[in-house]
Amino acid sequence: MYFLIVLGVIIVGILMMLRQIDQYQRGVMLTMGKFTGIKEPGWRIVVPIFQRMIKVDMRVKAVDVPDQKAITKDNISVGVNAVIYYRIADAGKAVLNVEDFYHAISQLAQTTMRNIVGEVELDELLAERNSISDRIRSIVDEASDEWGIKVDNVELKDVSLPSDMERTIAKQAEAERERRAVIIKAEGEVAAAENMAKAAGMLSAQTGALHLRTLQSLNDLSSDQSNTVIFALPIEILRAFEKFNNS
Repeated sequence: MYFLIVLGVIIVGILMMLRQIDQYQRGVMLTMGKFTGIKEPGWRIVVPIFQRMIKVDMRVKAVDVPDQKAITKDNISVGVNAVIYYRIADAGKAVLNVEDFYHAISQLAQTTMRNIVGEVELDELLAERNSISDRIRSIVDEASDEWGIKVDNVELKDVSLPSDMERTIAKQAEAERERRAVIIKAEGEVAAAENMAKAAGMLSAQTGALHLRTLQSLNDLSSDQSNTVIFALPIEILRAFEKFNNS
């Protein structure tokens, strides 16, 4: 009977010392306050009082960086926000080197984002979001290496502008569209003039071609009774009369 009691106490004690680490976790083991290793997923024995195990989630996390007010290089006030995707690459560093890695990565991202926005002009910020996001990711990733954090991606979600600046950009876009329309129209007129010059050269190169073209045009005009046709005599006929008078 005494043996069964002792055995039961031992079993209960062992069960109380068991800790489960899930597949997506790692356990940072501290023995008498000192770091003694990383525990892999499974059941692990943790001796109470003498040992403590801190579980660290190794999955990718998304941090929503709140709106940040910043001033661009050309002195335009903007509001930017972003999302950072990161994961723990070294559970030991994440526990031992930083108190709250979630809060630390958020603050680092905010500071970096404001600094990068201050280094670029507004046009670059609006047109080169991907490259700016890559710069932010690279800086945050390098700075957080000592925390055991790997930054996978940074996405700029939104860039908000003052209302007067939005109207100015809209006017610039409208002016740009008008400029392109004028250029396209001018290019069309140049092409039409070139084609007309080629046609005139071909007609003048063949004897009688101009007369045939004139007659064809008159025939097309005469099909509509509302048209008034003024017939122009070919210059060759006038020259013929000129020769007749001279003779």
